[in-house]
Amino acid sequence: MASPIRICSICSEEFELKPDKPGFANRCPDCTESESQSSSDAGGSKKPQADSELNAARRTAMRDLLYRRDN
Repeated sequence: MASPIRICSICSEEFELKPDKPGFANRCPDCTESESQSSSDAGGSKKPQADSELNAARRTAMRDLLYRRDN
């Protein structure tokens, strides 16, 4: 079975949508690759610290919800 032909929403080029293609279904592999590179460059060093702070807040909230006593 042939893969469907799609048109990229970014560059308007036709591409073949394959089942194991990473990224969005409406973007060609070139645009998906350039998007992932630019987003990883923009993150910088703040992302891991922000993630750890968010995870700590989530853990605290879940602990409070799970183990609170109803008085």
